[in-house]
Amino acid sequence: MASASMKEELTCSVCLNIYTDPVSLKCGHSFCWECIENVRKAQLGSSSLTCPECREEVQELPSLQKNVSLSNISKHFLSAQQERKTADIFCTYCIHSSVAAVKSCLLCEASLCEDHLKVHSKSADHILIEPITSTVNRKCSTHEKVLMYYCTKDATCVCFSCGLAGEHKGHQIESLTEASKKKKESLKQHLGHLTSKRQEMKRSLETLKDLKTDMSEKAACLKDKITTVFRDVRRQLDLIEKKVVCEISSQEERASLSVSDLIGQLEIKKDELSREIHHLEELCRMTDPLSLLQAGSSSSSTGEISDKSEKMDILQAIKGFDEGLIAATLYKGLAEIVTSIKRRSYIPVDPHIFLDVETAANSLDVSVDLRFASCVVQNNLPETPTRFQSPQVLCTKGFSTGQHYWEVETGKTGTYRLGVAYATIERQGQTSFIGNNKNSWSFRRFKNKYSIHYDNRSVMITHIPSSQTIAIYLDYEAGHLSFYDLSDPIIHIHTVKTTFTKPVYPAFLICEDCWLRILN
Repeated sequence: MASASMKEELTCSVCLNIYTDPVSLKCGHSFCWECIENVRKAQLGSSSLTCPECREEVQELPSLQKNVSLSNISKHFLSAQQERKTADIFCTYCIHSSVAAVKSCLLCEASLCEDHLKVHSKSADHILIEPITSTVNRKCSTHEKVLMYYCTKDATCVCFSCGLAGEHKGHQIESLTEASKKKKESLKQHLGHLTSKRQEMKRSLETLKDLKTDMSEKAACLKDKITTVFRDVRRQLDLIEKKVVCEISSQEERASLSVSDLIGQLEIKKDELSREIHHLEELCRMTDPLSLLQAGSSSSSTGEISDKSEKMDILQAIKGFDEGLIAATLYKGLAEIVTSIKRRSYIPVDPHIFLDVETAANSLDVSVDLRFASCVVQNNLPETPTRFQSPQVLCTKGFSTGQHYWEVETGKTGTYRLGVAYATIERQGQTSFIGNNKNSWSFRRFKNKYSIHYDNRSVMITHIPSSQTIAIYLDYEAGHLSFYDLSDPIIHIHTVKTTFTKPVYPAFLICEDCWLRILN
């Protein structure tokens, strides 16, 4: 345990190896000289150096000074590790005492101490290697000769006879040293890939953890805002306050569980990568070519990280609170308790949403209070460039910033579209229908089937609203347009995600046998 702890303290967080010529930054973190030089080169366009460990910025690029003490500790640690590996192998010829071996001879099949190594034959046939306990796996099982070559076709170590006249005749044969060098390069590349992947996972974990904290802060903020709505209201409104706060808490809990699941999955993958990286590090530190080649290859079983666009979609899906649903729950509760209380909220209900008769088609009848519209045979309104030829109408007020909420009551039958549009929307033809172009977005009912329309696309909605009142929530900066069925409980129908570039106006399409009313 102590050795493992020491190794962790002496490991560079960039290359994940024991420090080589370590240097320390002002923040106190240390790295291999070559590693921090590569980091500095990658940050050439910056006026400061960012620590890869704590992300602290050093305003003045430091002159790197070798940490002599840490370098000596690292060297002693590596030396002690090597000594522990060979301490249990003793000289074959020291029969009266146990003397540690420093080399093993494959020809003699014996291990030698320092003294016996001095008098040992220097012939090329006597191949000396690091001390080993047995030479059985280093000799050809067919010819009983030392394995000195590597067959690239069969990926196996062979002796001279196998490569010359045996089953590997005609195959590409390499020396163990050459083959080992190639394998080590391949392992280093794989190690680099896994290291990069683990660093990316680490960043993803940090992002998710920050997101979880942000959601908690957002939830707390929403709770405070909701609480202010009820500050000056009688005790009878406490029930509605609890209901809204409970909805926020439920959303927070669901989102938090989702993030916790993702964090758990990434933690597991990170641990798998750490184990595989540790195994590859051990292989890379092997000095014996044959042992390295016979150790086998390793391939990552960890799933690939999703591409950036997919990750961003996931983060955006988790990040948002359904404030439209929260607002709808609040407003419905207030209306049921006391209609005389003025609605107050962090998303104010705009009382000044009126139908614009200058845009209303001749086939629509607009009420005097400019909140009710129905389909008629024909009006005698003058034709103007702003008037729709299709049975549609815009509202007088547009929104170019902020969050907005309004409710629309509709007839039980007939066809309608509810949504928003730019003032530049076309005024005639089917391409002018809200949702059938790039200038509008709508929720549609047609023959008791429901769908979302925008940019010449449609999304079928399986939910059939049980209420005649539809709530619409607009978050201009976020680019969200949400629709809610004001049933009990309130149901979120769909949210369109886009980018608004101009002021948007509430817009409606009303066909025969249908009507709608903007609720105050």
